[in-house]
Amino acid sequence: MQVTGKVVVVTGGANGIGKALCEAFHKAGAAKVVVADMDADNARAVAATVDGAAFKCDVAQEKDISHVIEETERQFGPIELFCSNAGIGGGFDPMSVNAGGASDEPWQRSWAIHVMAHVYAARHLIPRMKARGGGYFLNTISAAGLLSQVGSPAYSTTKHAAVGFAENLAISHKAHNIRVSILCPQGVDTNMLRSIPKGPQSGDGDLSPEQVAKDVLAGLDQETFLILPHPQVLGYMRKKTENYDRWIGGMAKIQAKMREDFGT
Repeated sequence: MQVTGKVVVVTGGANGIGKALCEAFHKAGAAKVVVADMDADNARAVAATVDGAAFKCDVAQEKDISHVIEETERQFGPIELFCSNAGIGGGFDPMSVNAGGASDEPWQRSWAIHVMAHVYAARHLIPRMKARGGGYFLNTISAAGLLSQVGSPAYSTTKHAAVGFAENLAISHKAHNIRVSILCPQGVDTNMLRSIPKGPQSGDGDLSPEQVAKDVLAGLDQETFLILPHPQVLGYMRKKTENYDRWIGGMAKIQAKMREDFGT
């Protein structure tokens, strides 16, 4: 897929990877880049730099996503690429004594943003895309959805669920010419990464958001389902499936080392 001449929506577009995606799509010749974010001021600032438009949007709310889709298509035309990019880093606690946590709140918020936001986008765009013969979803997930995330069961679990939904989205609608890519980097130098304890996600180096956006353009060009800015992740996935018990043992050692470092 080439974004030239296309209407593109990016949720979580005010900062980090989302901001870099907006800038990259604009440089690649997108007809209109729509920046959707809870941070309305920064969304407008990004939109101003890419000759785009901005909407305040809490992706955990179906009505907000529906509004962005409805207004974007009313004002600018059919959305040909929807980037479900918003995410949070809540629930990280290397010293946690119980993977189930102490309350439902971090689980519910992570589920709403990391899973249901993708579901809502599909729910409201699939009928439109089917009617006009196709479309594209880019869902920003994480290598945590393929591997795991030491220190945050809620993040890891919901990112795994996001991978599962994206797979089903791609399978269910391939015949309708609706394509799907998932973006699964490890550490990316963003505010979210800086807000959590340093861990294995940074073991292969933290990429710039701009580099990740370049990898996205290349992945969209090839219509690749799995976009891996850190190619090492593919090797880790293979090792995980080759010997699950060994992999879990290795991750448990990483968890123990994180707890030791964090405790001091």
